[in-house]
Amino acid sequence: MSAFRNAIVFGASTGIGAELVRNLAKSGVKVAAIARRKALLDQLAAEFPDSVLPVVLDVTASSDASQVLSDICERLGGCDLYIYCAGIMPRVGKDEYPTTSDLESIDVNFTSAVRWLNAVALRCQSLKSGTIVGISSVAGDRGRRGGPVYAATKAGFTVYLEALRNRLAVQGVRVVTIKPGPVSTPMTEGLSKLPLIITAEKAASLILDHARKGTAVAYVPGIWKVLMAVIRSVPQAIFQRLDI
Repeated sequence: MSAFRNAIVFGASTGIGAELVRNLAKSGVKVAAIARRKALLDQLAAEFPDSVLPVVLDVTASSDASQVLSDICERLGGCDLYIYCAGIMPRVGKDEYPTTSDLESIDVNFTSAVRWLNAVALRCQSLKSGTIVGISSVAGDRGRRGGPVYAATKAGFTVYLEALRNRLAVQGVRVVTIKPGPVSTPMTEGLSKLPLIITAEKAASLILDHARKGTAVAYVPGIWKVLMAVIRSVPQAIFQRLDI
């Protein structure tokens, strides 16, 4: 088990991201909480004035990610844990193909993840240390009809994280892929029939357990590893008839 001293959480204003910040701060970790919404970040900083550094930043904005990351790490006094939790999941009607919102999902969930985690990977490679955590999803395990592009972004993110893991392992850097099932957050509010849904607080606790252990790929909660193995085994001819 490793203990972290300083962390950066991308997508920290609500949901899992905010609970990750709270959990880390309570355990004595200094955290840079990154998100667009200043008011929500200020609330987190007010809860933990000595531990939370609010950083107002749009992850999709074109910027020199390496320089911005370096500046944040300098303000923290270093960093040994980096978590990319930013993500969106626009609602998609069963007969809709909403290109505008689909492209926004790709930008937040995948393109921006690459922008920032490439910068993180370069930093960790040079230091030969660090833990990178990417919040993917069980949705990326198979192309379900409900959200084609959301699932595709998570599948792509999962493969990208695997590639980072294979590249950085020789440098002593750990890359952890987290695949949560349904979690009660503002992103899932209003959705019905979500199986085995857990709180964001519970998800954050499980995620950080895996981060400390350096688990390569973890389903959260663990039952989803079994469930998704079953779902992946369903033949395509049958799967395309199922509304799951």
